[in-house]
Amino acid sequence: MTDENNQGERPPEEPAKRGSMRFQEEGTQARQPSVAEQRARRQAVADLEREEAEAAEADRVASGKAATKRKILIGSGVTVGLVGLIATFYTVAKTNDVTAVCTDSGGTVVADQTCDENTLRSQGAQYNSSTGFWVLPLFLGGGQYRYNYGGSGNVGQRVSGGSFDAPSSRTNVSTKSGTSVQRGGFGISGKSGTSGKSGTSGGTGGTGKSGGS
Repeated sequence: MTDENNQGERPPEEPAKRGSMRFQEEGTQARQPSVAEQRARRQAVADLEREEAEAAEADRVASGKAATKRKILIGSGVTVGLVGLIATFYTVAKTNDVTAVCTDSGGTVVADQTCDENTLRSQGAQYNSSTGFWVLPLFLGGGQYRYNYGGSGNVGQRVSGGSFDAPSSRTNVSTKSGTSVQRGGFGISGKSGTSGKSGTSGGTGGTGKSGGS
């Protein structure tokens, strides 16, 4: 009965074998890589070298761009500074042109040569610093004359506009007939031509003779 019972039972299963590790014995030559493996290794090295070269080139280009940008910014700043300095200088140094009109004590326009200092002196005229007029002797009528700057009008008409105050030394002043009353500019005296001291009063701080108050 026992045998019958044993025949009906299954034999126990053998445990699964675990994986094993094989060790290479000392002195055994390593297997040479195949052609495909050698090709793959060479390709991997080439790819790595190419990537390193591309990264180095990118760094070089970026550094070059940054240096160029700095130079442009510095150059732009210097240029703007110089342009501003030059523009300021020319703004300050720029001379203006004004036309002088000779007038009598009543503001009537007379001939330009009437206010010429040399002519007035030759006639014995005296300059009155308190009024800004050149005054002729009584035997010549005792007329009084001075320049109006920037005004307009024909001989015999009352001058229109302008000022009897002489302009600054940076202003070129001349009459309609072309006589220079004052040459403007830095380092240039207000006296010019045959006008002598004319036009030097007011802005230039001179005597103002024959130039008005």
